[in-house]
Amino acid sequence: MPTLSTSAGTVAYDSRGSGDPVVLLPSGGHDQHDYDEIRELLPDGLASIGIDWPGHGRSPAGTAPSTELRLARIVEELLGSLTPGGAVLAGNSVGGNVAARLAIRRPDLVKGLMIIDGGGFEGSRVSGRVFCALMSHPWFVRLIYPLFSRIYTRPRTAADHRARASAIAITRTVPGVTAVTQTWRSFTLPEHDLRAQAGKIAVPTVLVWGRYDPVLPLRVAERARDLIPGSRLVVIESGHLPHTTCPAAVAAELASLANSAFDGDSRTNDPQNRPSGSRRQP
Repeated sequence: MPTLSTSAGTVAYDSRGSGDPVVLLPSGGHDQHDYDEIRELLPDGLASIGIDWPGHGRSPAGTAPSTELRLARIVEELLGSLTPGGAVLAGNSVGGNVAARLAIRRPDLVKGLMIIDGGGFEGSRVSGRVFCALMSHPWFVRLIYPLFSRIYTRPRTAADHRARASAIAITRTVPGVTAVTQTWRSFTLPEHDLRAQAGKIAVPTVLVWGRYDPVLPLRVAERARDLIPGSRLVVIESGHLPHTTCPAAVAAELASLANSAFDGDSRTNDPQNRPSGSRRQP
């Protein structure tokens, strides 16, 4: 598997296919294999690139804390190196936050945006701050992750079970649990909140959300849809990982988004020329 040297250390990535690039960003505690089913279903003409965060999968421990800002910097460097002409970004959870952050900060590198149960669009709550504080401790993550991962994945497919098992394994390694706790700690920082900047996102955007996500409930998706101009919300009957529970539905949305993003029509992000609102997928 190829690697890229970044300002936060070496990260492993995998490129498949040829054509317009789609970059897939996993959740914290998860690796690029969460997207395996999606990648198999993407049509010809799309090249998919998966990445392992520092301390995850085949990436070694990072040389800097794995905060959201640092992860965004890693992806910015990866895009600059591999897809300097721009790519569609799809990100789950912290990956969704990172993708949205780059669409705001580096619109020249982001052609389209898919946020899959992504953070940064909700207000701070006491219960959330307490849980994030607890999740910043390795002992707590190791203790709770077997139960926590079952709650948020709501596993029912083979891909769900694989993703959950992988997350548990990652949090049992020193590099993995260190990276996960650093990321959760960064959720308590003021810069985690993207609400004030979300209106700057000016690329075709689809929000894909699990109806039964206990971590980032559907009201967060509805808020994000209202904040991002011209965005569309697709609700999947899943937990926090709709792309492992219903990969066909998510792959179809991603292919459609990529088609819109790369067709050169600047009107695709105009609310008067794009469908808006919510629709449900099985």
